[in-house]
Formats: sequence, C-alpha cells, structure tokens
Amino acid sequence: MPGSHGFWRLLPAALLAPVDPAQPESVGPRTGRDWVVDIAAFVVAAAAGAALLGSSGQDSLDPLTTPQLVVDVVLGSLCCLLLWWRRRWPLAVALASVLVGTLSTSASAAQLLALSSLAVHRSVRPVLGVAALWAPTAIICSIYRGGDPAAAVRVTIPIVIAAVAWGMFVRARRQLLFTLRERALRAEADQILRADSARMAERNRIAREMHDVLAHRISLVALHAGALEVRPDLPPTQIRETAALLRSTARQALEELRDVIGVLREEPGQEAPTSPQPTLADIPRLVEETRRAGVRIDFEMRVDNPDAAPGALGRDAYRIVQEALTNLGKHARSTEGRVRVSGAPDRGLHVSVRNRLSVRVPTGPALPGAGAGLLGLQERVTLAGGVLVHGPDGAGNFVVEADLRW
Repeated sequence: MPGSHGFWRLLPAALLAPVDPAQPESVGPRTGRDWVVDIAAFVVAAAAGAALLGSSGQDSLDPLTTPQLVVDVVLGSLCCLLLWWRRRWPLAVALASVLVGTLSTSASAAQLLALSSLAVHRSVRPVLGVAALWAPTAIICSIYRGGDPAAAVRVTIPIVIAAVAWGMFVRARRQLLFTLRERALRAEADQILRADSARMAERNRIAREMHDVLAHRISLVALHAGALEVRPDLPPTQIRETAALLRSTARQALEELRDVIGVLREEPGQEAPTSPQPTLADIPRLVEETRRAGVRIDFEMRVDNPDAAPGALGRDAYRIVQEALTNLGKHARSTEGRVRVSGAPDRGLHVSVRNRLSVRVPTGPALPGAGAGLLGLQERVTLAGGVLVHGPDGAGNFVVEADLRW
C-alpha cells in the first residue's frame, strides 16, 4: 500500500514520543502528588480487575480453566504494571494495554485507565485510533470466553466513550488553567514593564527639568564668579552689583531646585508643587540675565503678540534659547552671541542662536557638561512636531536653530 513503509517507520517514534508539551503537569520528574495518584490508579486497577474476574467466573456457564485463569491474571498484572509509565509514554501504554489485555478480563480496568490517560496527554487522533481497537478486541475476548460478541461490543462501546470523554475533559480543563496562568503571568510582566517604563520616563523628565532650570543658573553663577576672579581691580560698586547678582541667581537656582525636589517627594494622591512655567515673553528677561553676566548678546525678537503664544510653544522656545545661552557661557566664553526669535500664528516660530566658535584656550577650569542638553532639546522639539538643527555651520559659528509649529 502506498505510504505504508513511511507509516511503519514513524510508528515507533509515535509510540515512544513524550507527552504533549501543552500539558505542563506531566513534564518533568514525578512529584509527590503524581506518586499518590499512580499508586491509587494501580490499586484501583488491580482491585477492579480482580472483582471483574471473580464476577465473570461466577456468572459464566463455562468457567475458565486453570491455564486460562493463569494467563488472565498474568496479562492483567502486566497491564496494571504498565500504568506506571502512562505519563511518559501514554500512546505506547494505551496500545500495549489493549493488545495485551485482549484475552484478560482482569486487565479491563487498567485498559480503561490507560485509554483515559491517553486522552489527557495526547491529541484526539491517537485517542480515536486506540479507542477503535476496543471493538475487535472485545469480539476476540468474547469468542475466547465463549460469550456473545454483539453483546460484548454493546457493553464495551459506552464504557470506552465515557473513558475518552473524561480524559478529554481533564485535558481541556488543564489547557484552560494553563492558558489562564500564562495570561496572568504575561499580564503581570506587562504591568511591571509598563511601570518600569513609566518610572524611567518620569526620571528622564525630572532629569531634563533639573538640567533645564539649574544648568543655566549655575552657569550664570560661574560667569559672575569668573568675572570677579579675572578682574580683582573692579570698583567696589561693580563688585557689590556682581555679588548681588550672584546672590539673586543662587537664590533662584535654590528655588527651582526646591520645586524639582518637591516633585521627587510627591506622595501618592498629593499634588506636587508647581512653579510658574516660562513663556515666550520671558525670553527678553533671559537674554538680559545673560548680558548682566558679562556675555555680549545681540538680541532681536519679532513676534506678533508673544503673550498670546500657547504655553507649550513658549516654554519650548524659552528652553531652546536657555540651553543655547548656557552652552555659550560654558564653552564659548569671551565670544559674542546672536539670538533671533521671529514668527506669528499660522506661520510658525523660528528660533536661532548663533555664536562664534571659541579658539582661545580657557584660562580656568571648564564647566562640566554631560552633553545631554542638546539631546534633550532634540527630543523636546521632535515631540512638539518641530525641527531642530545644531552644530557648526562651516563658517566658524555654532548654530542652534529650531522651527516650531504655531
């Protein structure tokens, strides 16, 4: 028959194949619960087989001879012993039980347990294949015992259907519990991942806010202190003014730091303290603070009604100018900067900060920088739907330009 050679080659592999991976309870070493269940199955199969053998001998008009009784008991005992391996090789045990127990009444209970276990651990196709063998084996056993083959089939089929149905019910329940457990674990893992992502996003937001509000203030303090260090011969009046600027700038830095720490100390359900957010109209004040630190800034702002600009737009523009001026004070001291802000509703907002690249060797220690300020600006502008360009322009200038939607 075509394909028969392939079938016989695959049959040993199918018989010795392990249990279905969809049944995790049957994979791995035998647990204490498995030992209890297997011992109970062996005892029940042996006791039920002995009871069936005794009742059939009493009801039969042609009792078994001594050799037949010995064969029945030996085959029944062998089927009961095969139950110990029903978890690892359910198809092989079920098939062997059907074939070995053909001439044994005492093997009936063990055969049913093996068939039910096969329905638990394997798919429907091998279960139906083994269940189909019960009808011919029942006919052979009935002829061997001198009974009615038709009556034997009528009794066997409902019992086999019940055993298969019970095994499939247990399999479906296990698969359902396994699926629910996997979903619960996956949902828990997703929840942990979302919590970690939210925590990381909040930490990045706080770090960006601390950089935005503190780096500029600290750089102004450093510029003022550097001016006092370089010009110790300044008039007392100018020294007092510089000291006052230092005190004012440091106080503002402390206030902004307190606001950020307030966010970090926020309790669940408690509203965090908020400070007034910068707007587009605050950019002239920002430039003036930088000028007072000794940096020469050429500033021009041509915006129609800056007070009417959206809060997010004004805050983004303010942070762009603030970061550019902070870098100017840290990396390009003694150079002149140029700030241009122009735009109107429906035309967008253009922000440009340009300064000459410093070629002089700094006389004092350079201010530290992590290089994350411009990266934070890039992310901020991208989220706002704008475009940010920064870097040398080839003409000896460092440029930070942004086009924001308005």
